[in-house]
Amino acid sequence: MRPRQAFGQLPVSRSRWRRLPLVPGVLAFGALMVLGCVPGAERHRASAPPRWTSRATPEAKGEVKEVDGKRVQIRYKDDAFSAITANFERWPTYAYDDTRKFPPLNRISMPSVKGDPRRGRELFIARDKAPCTGCHLIPGDDVWPAGSVGPDLSVIGDRRLPDQYLFDFVWDARLFLPNPTMPPWGTSGILSPEETVHIVAFLQTLKGSPPFVPPPEKDPARNPHTRPRVALYWGDNLDPATNPAILLAESGLAVWSAKGPSGKACVDCHEGGLEKAMKGVATQYPKYLPAYRRVMSIEDYLTVHAPERTGNEMLAQSPAHLAMAILIKMQSNGMPVNVDVTSPEARAAYERGRALYYQRVGQRNHACADCHDTDRGAGRYAGCAGLECRPDRNDQALPRVVHDPANDLEHSDAIPVLHAAAGDELPGGRRFRVRRPRALPHGVRQRQADERARNPVNPRRALIE
Repeated sequence: MRPRQAFGQLPVSRSRWRRLPLVPGVLAFGALMVLGCVPGAERHRASAPPRWTSRATPEAKGEVKEVDGKRVQIRYKDDAFSAITANFERWPTYAYDDTRKFPPLNRISMPSVKGDPRRGRELFIARDKAPCTGCHLIPGDDVWPAGSVGPDLSVIGDRRLPDQYLFDFVWDARLFLPNPTMPPWGTSGILSPEETVHIVAFLQTLKGSPPFVPPPEKDPARNPHTRPRVALYWGDNLDPATNPAILLAESGLAVWSAKGPSGKACVDCHEGGLEKAMKGVATQYPKYLPAYRRVMSIEDYLTVHAPERTGNEMLAQSPAHLAMAILIKMQSNGMPVNVDVTSPEARAAYERGRALYYQRVGQRNHACADCHDTDRGAGRYAGCAGLECRPDRNDQALPRVVHDPANDLEHSDAIPVLHAAAGDELPGGRRFRVRRPRALPHGVRQRQADERARNPVNPRRALIE
């Protein structure tokens, strides 16, 4: 059965909502349109680290070039990135010296154009816009994915909410909620005023028969609330037979042995062979390195250590860099994480990470917490896996090593594993995933052989991509 579309079922305490100067109608609609807004604006501040010059590929640094007279970011050559030609320079990033701010609240009058429900539905499911269906369920066999990050909107029209009110909420939910997960679609420029009118017209047509009763589902798998759970995953990231990143690790062996302009190779300084010299190294990263006055990951360290010793450039995100990082981490597979979290430098880095976790960036004005906190998108379909490492829980958020008797492994249940192969973490930050015993190889979504191709994975075990 569908969960009741009741305000009281949202994961937000009543005491928090009492502080919001909202009329009851606003509260009810907030329940329908937004996944539990976070009460109050989070204020997480930490001192900036020492100045650092990025040593990365142009794609990783987000450098800009001119194409046909237009400025666009240099993209990775992968299909998912290369087709994007938009310029996102105006939007704030995670850079410590970035002074850009997201546009302030922007209330506009609803245009006096006739809304077209058919066009509104097209916009609602358009992948080049959102799609809205990634978070909100609506009727229709063609709706896929049908998400549950936001509340079900299948009968929103039965509420008879004013058009202007719906328009304002879609345009910029910050007009009503202090810290919404829902992006400000209009203020960000993703939707035009006319497009927002069409979406409002479509929402007003979503009615039940009888009122407030959603239409029956023809396919239970379409609805995230009735979709059958998928069985446990097959595969293990520690198994090279199911982890495609092993191919990158093999190319890393050539990098390990390649002599640079200095006449030295990695193998010349690290005695005992790769397996012995690098065993356990990855379990200690990220860590503070006094020589650089900086807490560094293995990926950071390789960009400076390799050129200093061998003379070979190793830019972050370059093929040699990715291969070497994976190769080094593989030598610590299955070992417990042993990261320093007590030194002053480590604590300062932790606080910076905590602040970044809640910092809103980009055109959609999103923070990591919007997808990975359990009171927002975590564990819901089209959301992300929940992170046991909750940055708002102070010392409880620090890594803990636990034993998994079923797999005879020790692993951290608080952070993405730092010692795993690319199935657990593709170095450089382009993609990463939370470590789980028997997790899938990176990029592979488990489906039983007899399941329909569109059947999704268990959202509580979904990849973070």
